[in-house]
Amino acid sequence: MLASYSVQYGDILTHIRVNYMHQNDKKQRVAEAALDYVDTRQVIGIGSGSTVEIFINLLDKIRSKVDACVSSSMKTTQLLDENGFRVIELREAGTIPIYIDGADEANKQKQLIKGGGGALTREKIVASSSEKFICIIDDSKLVSKLGKFPLPIEVISMAQSKIALEMVKKGARPVLRDNFITDNNNIILDVHGMDINEPMLLEREINDLPGVVTNGLFSLRPADVLLISDGNEVNNI
Repeated sequence: MLASYSVQYGDILTHIRVNYMHQNDKKQRVAEAALDYVDTRQVIGIGSGSTVEIFINLLDKIRSKVDACVSSSMKTTQLLDENGFRVIELREAGTIPIYIDGADEANKQKQLIKGGGGALTREKIVASSSEKFICIIDDSKLVSKLGKFPLPIEVISMAQSKIALEMVKKGARPVLRDNFITDNNNIILDVHGMDINEPMLLEREINDLPGVVTNGLFSLRPADVLLISDGNEVNNI
């Protein structure tokens, strides 16, 4: 009985390792594909997340094309610094030619849910200041309808209960993200079970609530290019 359990447990661990390696390979391929979108001596907006971290580690291949970077999070800034890239403030850059970021979910209209890493506000600011937004994902993130991934909302702490109640009224289940404070010193409510039939309308409605900094829907400013890796090839939507 014990031997049988050990074999089953070993099989599960092997499956997890293989799946992780396959997922990483997808991220590597789509991050490499994004390098082709960077023109000579550009200021690049850089998002956050595991796929973006791979992209940053690949940037050395096109170092001569990168004039400077505008970062969307403290963690991204640290990684860019470690890799020897100049990081400037958005006010210095003005309009950014290109912004590279990932997503937690994306549909074929290039509308996104972002904020799993908690940097949604700064990501949305940089995206809205960019001429071209390149979103890089693996095929597990592509959905027909947004909302399976909990919708993050950055909230001023004073408004937590008020915003949570508003989400309950919409038939959703808000959950405070434990032990997490954003780079802007706010909290995040992760909203489960939100019925997102009209992303643009919902994005506006939530953002209009007093106490909301922003929510993780990127539908008013969607991606311009959606790069999707299935492990074998990278497709462009």
